[in-house]
Amino acid sequence: MTAAIAFQGVIPVLRLFDVAKSDAFYLGFLGFTLDWEHRFGENFPLYRQVSRAGLTLHLSEHHGDGSPGAHVRVAMTGVHALHAELAAKNYRFYRPEVVETPWGTWEMAVTDPFSNRLVFHERAQASQ
Repeated sequence: MTAAIAFQGVIPVLRLFDVAKSDAFYLGFLGFTLDWEHRFGENFPLYRQVSRAGLTLHLSEHHGDGSPGAHVRVAMTGVHALHAELAAKNYRFYRPEVVETPWGTWEMAVTDPFSNRLVFHERAQASQ
C-alpha cells in the first residue's frame, strides 16, 4: 500500500542584509511577529522565523540562503483590510496599492529592503 502524499505548506527563505531594516519592514510595517532566531556563534549570520495570521517566513543572512530579488505569492483573504492597515502606518519607504487583475484577483505587492517581492492576493469575489 502506498502512503498518501500531503503537503503541509511552504516556508519561503528570504535573504536579508540588515537586521534593523528587516525589523522595520517585517515586524514594524507588515506586522509580523518574531518567533525565534538563531546564530551558530558570535559574529555569525542570523537565521530567524517571522509569522503572521498563518503565514510563516524564514529570513536569513546566510550567503547560500535565498537570493535577493525573490518573488513570493501569498494567497489570502482580507487583502483590502491589510492594505488599509499598511496605509494607516504611513511607512515612508513604501505605499502599496491594491489592484484588480484581469484574471480575477485583488493583488497588493510590497518589496522589502533587500529586493524580495511579496504579492498578497485573493480572489476578487471573496474580497471587500
